[in-house]
Amino acid sequence: DVLAANDAAQSFFHAILTHPEHGRAARELIERRGIAPEMVERFGIGASPDRWDGLASTIERKGLHPRAFEAAGLLKVRDGGGRYDALRHRLIFPIHDQIGRVIAFGGRRIRDEDDPKYLNSPETAAFRKNTTLYGLAQAGRAIQKERTAVVVEGYTDVVACHQAGVEHVVGTLGTALTAGHAAILRRLCDTVVLLFDGDEAGVKAADRAVEVLFAEPI
Repeated sequence: DVLAANDAAQSFFHAILTHPEHGRAARELIERRGIAPEMVERFGIGASPDRWDGLASTIERKGLHPRAFEAAGLLKVRDGGGRYDALRHRLIFPIHDQIGRVIAFGGRRIRDEDDPKYLNSPETAAFRKNTTLYGLAQAGRAIQKERTAVVVEGYTDVVACHQAGVEHVVGTLGTALTAGHAAILRRLCDTVVLLFDGDEAGVKAADRAVEVLFAEPI
C-alpha cells in the first residue's frame, strides 16, 4: 500500500534529520535557510542520507515489502537486480493530501552540485500533481477563514510565509496551476492571489495561471 510505504518513509526521513551524523548537513541547510524548528515540525520536514541504500536497507532490516516502496517511487530497481533509494542526500518535504495523509515527497538538494535542485515523487495511485497543492493540510483552515488563498511556487516559499504568520498560503508542485487546483481553491475561498517569482518564468507561469482561474467563478 503506497500510503503505508509513505508513512514508513516519513518516519525514516524524520529519524535521519535528527541523526547526529547523517542529518548534520540537512540541519545546517535548514539553519542557513532560517527555517524555524516549529516549521520543521509543522510540515514534517526530514532528510535522506548521503548513501544509495539508506531507505532500502532499513526496509529490508524491518522486513517491510519493497514493492510498495517501488510503487510509491521511493525505491528504484537496478538493471542488474537489487534496489536503491530514489531520494539521496536531500532535504525532504512530505506532501500531504487535504486530510493530512502523506501522499508523496519532494526532495531539495543539499549539495549545490547535485541536479536537479528539486526531485518530486512520481505520480502514483495516491498522488496527482495537477490536483495537489503543497501545504493545503496546514493552510486549509486559514484559507477558509480568510476566504483567500495565496499561491506560491515552491516548498520553501510556503514554509517561509507560514513562519511569518501568513498561513493561507499553498504552493504548486513544480507544475503550472491547473483547472484541478482552481477547482479545489474555489471550494475553499473566493479570492486567489498569485505570488510567483519576478523572473521571466514566474511571469509566464502567473499569466497561464490567471487564464486558468478566469475559467472558474473565483
